[in-house]
Amino acid sequence: MSDPRVAFFGSPAFAVPVLDAIRAAFKVVLVVAQPDKPVGRGLKLTPPPVAAHAHTLGLPLAQPQKLRGNAAFGATLRDSGADVAVTCAYGKILPASLLAVPRHGFLNTHTSLLPAYRGAAPIQWALINGETVTGTTIMQTDPGMDTGPILLQEALPIDPSWTSVELANALGVQAARLIVDALTHLDTLTPTPQDGAQATHAPMLVKEDGFVRWTDTARQIVDRSRGVAAWPQTTAFLHGARLKLTGLGVVDGSGTPGEVLRIDDTGLTVATQDAAVLIQTVQPEARKAQPALVWAQAAGVTPGTRLDVWEPPTP
Repeated sequence: MSDPRVAFFGSPAFAVPVLDAIRAAFKVVLVVAQPDKPVGRGLKLTPPPVAAHAHTLGLPLAQPQKLRGNAAFGATLRDSGADVAVTCAYGKILPASLLAVPRHGFLNTHTSLLPAYRGAAPIQWALINGETVTGTTIMQTDPGMDTGPILLQEALPIDPSWTSVELANALGVQAARLIVDALTHLDTLTPTPQDGAQATHAPMLVKEDGFVRWTDTARQIVDRSRGVAAWPQTTAFLHGARLKLTGLGVVDGSGTPGEVLRIDDTGLTVATQDAAVLIQTVQPEARKAQPALVWAQAAGVTPGTRLDVWEPPTP
């Protein structure tokens, strides 16, 4: 199909360039985003970035509270005349009744090489797990969690310096290009079923995923920090007080996990299971981030000080 009419489902800032790429090539007849949510200390109702962008562009916009059993929204999608729908980080499971409305169904842009990293946080978990390659999959959506057949797939090497922020930006560019390609060749793409036996999962992050495990290897600690850079960020503890850490890197050193080995202008060096991690900045609770040396001097931290060793609870 050379010129399909497209309904676009997305919510966060990551999805905005994908919407723009589709809009530059095809007619977008409807944009669907999550409802406005309270944001900030004042809890002001704020639209998600895709909704705000659609409003600026003057595109038809819907923000249904729920999808399942929502006949009115089903009618809105049907009346839009969409030939196909595209989802990009929309954030809700689509019921089978809705998937059947566009005659070419729904396509999803997923930021992993499926069946690896099915779920809500593939970018973050790929980094946490130390992957060196990820990619984008364009799949035909079915009622499962990222289980539909693959239409297009392309790998992306992960730069060792990238955090989840930089990786998301690179994958967003890739996803925008691939979805336009998929929509252009909609009639000729051959769906390839996923091998469910090879599936891995990427659940939504929780705050504890950002807690430093000093008994991990130095590489594992740094990779976790890269993965949680956007949220929940890297958190360590000293005498129970939370500390946000940034600028982590692997360095030489040995000692008891969590033990401060060195403090100098380069930062704070802390022992891990196998080596050490250099920390450049520290942010105590309710205070601004500061160079690690400045924080250590004010907090009375010296070589030999032990940061709290946090271990995930046993399931």
